[in-house]
Amino acid sequence: MGAYRADDDYDYLFKVVLIGDSGVGKSNLLSRFTKNEFSLESKSTIGVEFATRSIHVDDKIVKAQIWDTAGQERYRAITSAYYRGAVGALLVYDVTRHVTFENVERWLKELRDHTDANIVIMFVGNKADLRHLRAVSTDDAKAFAERENTFFMETSALESLNVDNAFTEVLTQIYHVVSRKTLEIGDDPAALPKGQTINVGGRDDVSSVKKAGCCSS
Repeated sequence: MGAYRADDDYDYLFKVVLIGDSGVGKSNLLSRFTKNEFSLESKSTIGVEFATRSIHVDDKIVKAQIWDTAGQERYRAITSAYYRGAVGALLVYDVTRHVTFENVERWLKELRDHTDANIVIMFVGNKADLRHLRAVSTDDAKAFAERENTFFMETSALESLNVDNAFTEVLTQIYHVVSRKTLEIGDDPAALPKGQTINVGGRDDVSSVKKAGCCSS
């Protein structure tokens, strides 16, 4: 599990979104996971970017299409399209800026307002390498994650700490939701059409296959 795949040979395609305030390091988390790159001069994202990476989960190839957008309010008009079809999310704050932790409740509400109930959420405290500047305790973040029933990890895109683990855990949990829900209705998940996007949300049939792909309207 977690092995890198550069080609388009995959069994499942899952859309994952990155959310959180501007400057918390979302773009560097994305580039570290998909390209193993980090930029000290990275600028705030304008509009929407996305990148892909595939991993092995059990005997399947799971491909993530990860969307990254600006945290600034002036770009919030893209909200509905940005969240549409997402089955996983990384909600990111900066451990050195308490205000970014304070704002996660608003981000979480927005995420849940625009996605299905079964979305897998990883709460991420980024920039954990800046230990001398820490403003948010690990215990406070863990307590929030437990209260909101999300996963939690602290990461450092600079040091590549837990970046792979955070994304891989989200993708693995989504895969388990798909497998479990499909088995509940009596189908073999291995028989699902290869290379299609699976909807794991609660509002629609969790076993459905969206043949147009995760980016469609």
